[in-house]
Amino acid sequence: MAYIQVPEGVPGIRSLVMFRPETGKPLYDLAQVLLRGESPLTEAERELIAAYVSYLNNCMFCSSSHAAAARCLYGAEENTVDEVLKDMQHSNSSDKLKALLHIAGKVQVLGKEVTPEDIAAARALGANDREIHDTVLIAATFCMFNRYVDGLASLTPTDPEVYKEMGVRLAEKGYVTPQITK
Repeated sequence: MAYIQVPEGVPGIRSLVMFRPETGKPLYDLAQVLLRGESPLTEAERELIAAYVSYLNNCMFCSSSHAAAARCLYGAEENTVDEVLKDMQHSNSSDKLKALLHIAGKVQVLGKEVTPEDIAAARALGANDREIHDTVLIAATFCMFNRYVDGLASLTPTDPEVYKEMGVRLAEKGYVTPQITK
């Protein structure tokens, strides 16, 4: 049960956005820009970064929902998501994506953990400024989202099918601000 009175039965950040739409809309707009807007990183890669950081933060709602969205977006390569969450370094993702996920993992701990060597390693594997920027901003944003969801104890479903449905919705529709129904 959430610590505040949110719409009953609405999971995760959606309930919090519905509780306070004037703060929720900018958060959803930011998620839409970061995860669906123009970027040299694919939508699947960006969702995977969000899922990975959320997994490291032990935020079940965000890690499960964004992993589900990433699986949908990866299509036939959906096993990449579970491989990364199980053991990123031994996953079948590209070396460049591993370097970016490594940076995201450092941001999850503390932004100052990212070193010039981490950036140089990502660049050596082909990462450009925009990919590095987007990775760091997604990681930082999801640290905030994770703390928002967990800090208010929003509803976190345990049924994997619920997340599968969320993943399809996120993959197909993106981040559309939920409407309050009266």
